[in-house]
Amino acid sequence: METGDVNRVHLLDPVMLQLCGDVDGMTVLDVGCGEGRFCRMLSERGARTIGVDPTPTLIAAARERHPAGEYHACGGEALPLADASVDLVVSYVALLDIPDFRAAIREKARVLRPGGRCVVANLNGFATASKQFWARDAAGNKLHWTMDDYMQERAEKAEWAGISVINWHRPLSTYLQTFLGAGLVLEHFDEPVPTADTLESHPYMDDYLRMPHFCTMVWRKPGQ
Repeated sequence: METGDVNRVHLLDPVMLQLCGDVDGMTVLDVGCGEGRFCRMLSERGARTIGVDPTPTLIAAARERHPAGEYHACGGEALPLADASVDLVVSYVALLDIPDFRAAIREKARVLRPGGRCVVANLNGFATASKQFWARDAAGNKLHWTMDDYMQERAEKAEWAGISVINWHRPLSTYLQTFLGAGLVLEHFDEPVPTADTLESHPYMDDYLRMPHFCTMVWRKPGQ
């Protein structure tokens, strides 16, 4: 991510920052913070940030790059935080990395203060359900997006930027039902697409106009 992930920098960052809103003075938890990139962005906007990630090397990098931040090497399924202790929870393309995502969503709801929000970006289910991505004709032109077994939860290996990770496919309904079951209320849902300026500098991202890869959600914990 430090070398510049186009999807995050040009597609998701502006959307996620807008959804987080004014974080000055807030306690913000980033579940799946990686090397702390988004924590640092929110800290620059006045938030007290807490990052958790199960990969110790990433947490070590986050602490080195952001000594003022609070970071914990742990998964999202058991957060080392008190009930109702944070104002905002961020999940930035992290839910698909968590094996027991149901426990992780319950934990997000537990640590949120009444009235607090959970801001989520995740890969769309039809992106994670793809078997071969684009079907192409004999000349290599993209015909349509391929997918199968959409309703079947499963783990898939993904390789990019020189690393190999396990991503989980789940249908969107499964995520929505789990958030609702944790007592949270949906306030926002969208499927971000690139702006005209982004398409001018990164024309290949017009794929996302045909099939948006990401969705964003904002969930609020009832109360004041």
